[in-house]
Amino acid sequence: MLDVKAKKRKVSKKTKRSWRKYIDIKDVDTFLDNNRLEERLGTSFSECIDTQLFTIDKTADVTENVISKRAARLALKNKEPRCFASLKSHTCVPDPISKRNRVRTKEERMNSILRQREVERKVKGILKLKAKKALKNRILAKVASTNCPKSKEIKGDIWNSTNVLIPDTVTEWMSSNSVRHTLKHLGIKKRKLPLLCKKSSVLPAVEIPHPGTSYNPSYNDHQELLHNIVQKELELMKQDEHLNRVTTQMFKKISLQNRDENMMKEMLEGLPENQAASSFKSIEENHEEENSSIIIANNKSKKNIKKTLVQKRKQREQKQAINERALMKLEKKKISDIYKLKTLQKQMEAKERKQESLRQKRMKKRERESLVPKTLSKTKFEPIDPDFQLAEELTGNLRNCKPSNNLLKERYKSFQQRNIVAPTVIKL
Repeated sequence: MLDVKAKKRKVSKKTKRSWRKYIDIKDVDTFLDNNRLEERLGTSFSECIDTQLFTIDKTADVTENVISKRAARLALKNKEPRCFASLKSHTCVPDPISKRNRVRTKEERMNSILRQREVERKVKGILKLKAKKALKNRILAKVASTNCPKSKEIKGDIWNSTNVLIPDTVTEWMSSNSVRHTLKHLGIKKRKLPLLCKKSSVLPAVEIPHPGTSYNPSYNDHQELLHNIVQKELELMKQDEHLNRVTTQMFKKISLQNRDENMMKEMLEGLPENQAASSFKSIEENHEEENSSIIIANNKSKKNIKKTLVQKRKQREQKQAINERALMKLEKKKISDIYKLKTLQKQMEAKERKQESLRQKRMKKRERESLVPKTLSKTKFEPIDPDFQLAEELTGNLRNCKPSNNLLKERYKSFQQRNIVAPTVIKL
């Protein structure tokens, strides 16, 4: 496709703004850029003579001037680093300001007599307050840098650091949060121990199967497995029979008409047949009389009778006498307890023995509960049926052995048993 040239437009160049907008000054900019580049790099190649551009190689053959590896390394070591090239001037343009003013330092501006006096004072150890503070801070910083461990260097155990400000006798009865709160206000931060990830259950991820479940088990192992399965089945049958006995067999099946008749007989038990209706009326009349009497009693006005001074004094004396008798009784009990020290000691020992036995029972209960899955949902965990084969089903080799349980279901039940997944109803 041919390039179509745009038609040149005629515009006004009357003002400076329109002149700058519509005039093309690219050739002028390129010319000035080339001149600036030549000033930085030096004269142009067209103006240079041949001796400035080319040099004659007068060195001998390269094979004669072979240097050793050590000498090359030494020459490379003594060579100026390349990083210094950024500090050097990269242009040949001379500095337009040849003579520049330099700011003198504080020591250069100081008088020679005053400078000599300051040196003499430093030798004698006479320093100003600002110099003393600077020297003190310098010493403290040096001590801190020596005591501070290097990067990625750990000295001692940071968790077992001893506390000097609070004695052990005080921290015995204080909780860990109270100790941390107290140390925080004393200017010391006590680190909190990180929470370690605990297993959801002590049961192993993969349990070792019973030796009787092997494809070629021994006679004793196979009989033991069958015996355990029979015992579990008997327990389940016994439980079903118990539930059937205490629920279904306990009640008799009767029709709705007989149930209503029996209910009426039970309600009318102990009442004469002719007086049954009149008894209900008498009960209602009694209730109405009681309600009317309560309303009349409530409508009676109550008189506000104030106590006399004598009654108030007697009431105060009675309260004081009751308190004195209670204090005397308490003192007598203290005296009698002194003579019961042996009995009290025996009671304390019996209480401690009871608490120890209860503690042991709780520990055993926790050990038993650690092996039982927790209640994570409303569905109760039901273990998978044990895998077993009868004597006539045993093949003795892996080729003819048939799997009975689903591996995916067995793993899912293991997650439920180890409290990783909440028990649910498996829908097939």
